[in-house]
Amino acid sequence: MTKIKVFAWCLILVLTHNNPLFGQNWKAKWIGLGTNEADTANSWVAFRKDFQMKAVPKKAVARIAVDSKYWLYINDKLVVFEGGLKRGPNKNDTYFDEVDLSNYLIKGANTIAVKVWYFGKHGFSHNSSGKLGLLFDLQTDATTIVSDSTWLVQKLKEYQTAAGAVPNFRLAESNILFDARQADTSWHLTTANPAGFGKAVSYGAPGIAPWNHLVKRPIPLWKDFGLKEFAPSSIIRKGDTVICKLPYNMQFTPYFDIESEAGILIKLFTDNYSTYNGSTENIRATYITKGGRQQYESLGWMNGHLMYFVLPANARIHSLKYRETGYDTDFAGAFESSDPFFNNLWKKANRTLYVTMRDTYMDCPDRERAQWTGDAVLEAQEAFYALCPKSHALAKKWLYELIHWQKEDGTLFAPIPAGNWDKELPDQILASIGYYGLWTYYMHTADRQILVDLYPGIRKYISLWEKDKDGLVLLREGGWQWGDWGENKDMLLLYNLWYYLALKGSYLTTKELGYTSESKKLLEEMQHFKEVFNTRFWNGSEYRDPLYKKSTDDRVHALAVLAGIADRNKYVPILKVFANQEHASPYMEKYVFEAMYKMNEPILANRRHKKRFAPMVNNAYFSTLFEGWGIGNEGYGGGTVNHAWSGGGLTILSSELCGIKPLQPGYSLFQVAPQMGDVSFAKAKVSTVKGVIEVSVNNTAERRSIDLTVPAGTKAVVLTPSDFIKKILINNNDLEKAVKKLGVVYDKESKSIVLPLGHWTIDFGF
Repeated sequence: MTKIKVFAWCLILVLTHNNPLFGQNWKAKWIGLGTNEADTANSWVAFRKDFQMKAVPKKAVARIAVDSKYWLYINDKLVVFEGGLKRGPNKNDTYFDEVDLSNYLIKGANTIAVKVWYFGKHGFSHNSSGKLGLLFDLQTDATTIVSDSTWLVQKLKEYQTAAGAVPNFRLAESNILFDARQADTSWHLTTANPAGFGKAVSYGAPGIAPWNHLVKRPIPLWKDFGLKEFAPSSIIRKGDTVICKLPYNMQFTPYFDIESEAGILIKLFTDNYSTYNGSTENIRATYITKGGRQQYESLGWMNGHLMYFVLPANARIHSLKYRETGYDTDFAGAFESSDPFFNNLWKKANRTLYVTMRDTYMDCPDRERAQWTGDAVLEAQEAFYALCPKSHALAKKWLYELIHWQKEDGTLFAPIPAGNWDKELPDQILASIGYYGLWTYYMHTADRQILVDLYPGIRKYISLWEKDKDGLVLLREGGWQWGDWGENKDMLLLYNLWYYLALKGSYLTTKELGYTSESKKLLEEMQHFKEVFNTRFWNGSEYRDPLYKKSTDDRVHALAVLAGIADRNKYVPILKVFANQEHASPYMEKYVFEAMYKMNEPILANRRHKKRFAPMVNNAYFSTLFEGWGIGNEGYGGGTVNHAWSGGGLTILSSELCGIKPLQPGYSLFQVAPQMGDVSFAKAKVSTVKGVIEVSVNNTAERRSIDLTVPAGTKAVVLTPSDFIKKILINNNDLEKAVKKLGVVYDKESKSIVLPLGHWTIDFGF
């Protein structure tokens, strides 16, 4: 092969691997209004295309890209409610959607209408391109419809920005004012007169700035639960204010159908704006009435437990509704026990998790909507146990974005995507790239390609950490030496332990990928690290930096146990630390909870978790968990009342109390090792990539048993509960018969039972 041919072949490989546009055969052009008027913050623009079809194709997948959001109508039907993802997959590029339109197109005359909302400003979850634009590309055997200068466009002047305080700088969204007096609500209909439209301006082909390369949307379009009436019993009217109670904290858009005179201002907001707002401005909306009967749905989603409609007392209300939308997944996991507290904890954690999932994992759905990467570590774990495998895509998106936003010098930062933040939080980054982040994702999904793709960036980041002469890492300044909310943070130890867990994740990754030499070096570093860490920081009763003078840090001891730095001979004094020190925020308390289970102390673990979480779990008003131990100023970081990091206990109840954990990637082999403590009954369901696992455990004096469903393509390793078992029955067969007749394997050394596909009942006699 000639040198020219070799070069050409290598060039093709580079283009196909790194260029998202390669091979996609785009024919569309980016289009817009063509004036700066549309490129200001909070602009809304309507696009329209009327065309004829001789035949309806069996499949008609349109590719659609915008900055920032769109609503798609085909022949008068709303096909996509809030399409588009906040930018971006990296600091330059833009996501696009794929939508099958075959069920909406008809033979003859057709109308495509697209409403585009351009945020026009950066936020902690959005990197604005600086220009409103639409790209629409539909290519079928029957027809080709692509955005170009034949499309019609107009500025929707009825959409404006609400007067008064604006959302804080973390939010890319603006407060919407809709002036119904200026609105033509029929512009998207097939029968509409397009007189108000002008011709769209073509900006150029896909790949041009400022939208650059296009990356296919990696997560589903939103689940639309439909418009639902507020129950009459949930509505209270106090003068000019109508207060409607939602079934639970949710992402939703409010709707009303009223009769009113013209020019009346209506205010729309939730209790998560008025009262429980994270100590700063977030999202609200306003509306100016036209005369007569009118319907309106405010398209910028809100969240909360109460919806407030402030309108004149003489306005006649025909109906008040809400539309819940959210990440398209199923609540396929479950947990139930004899302990009402843990049942409520799991339920509230599940709800909190779901309300913090959308374009990205979010810390909270009101104050920030930001993908703080340490939060995402906990949220992804919760989703593996609470939701169906469709939720895995959001974790995958988070991990790819984290590495693809890496700076040239190797620094990683969060939240991402972001247009107005680039500060590194070293501990959260280490958690994400290490054992609890990327490796945990791999164990639940068996997605080996992500290890291949992301490990080079991880290696580059880890290499930035400076070490002392003994091999421990120095405090890395980063952009924010955070550690956790609260006081008494032994930062040098926290950073070293998160670094060790990052090494552990890298070691397991290199071992899995067959990078033998690198794996060996990492293992040697870990072994040396453990020895030095214990020599320097263990003083006989606790871990402590000699230069640290505050109260002993419980977080440090949790991470030391979970990392394997602390051997069993240190467990007794560490338990004393957990009994006397309570400094971790709800974020780090998950790791304390988990560490105590690893130490085989479920009773003490449950007791501490109940003590710390009781105020939020037992609070009858909120369906979600708080950011801190209290509300508002009594919380941390502004004190939101819906913060997913507080739901880490959900993971522990499923993975430790009921004992369900993958032992091999993708649950090819999984463990069932319940630690019930003083809980007499518990059952859990986990929807995995191999199928649904169900475990039910009885832990009473009358019966100690495990009922277990093992799905196809996997095996379960069940650990026997103690050394005092006299008899084991499996599906009413003694152990010897079960081994001979049922395909059961018993390992005497580990005292574990390996079960193949099927439903199993194991009774333990003492």
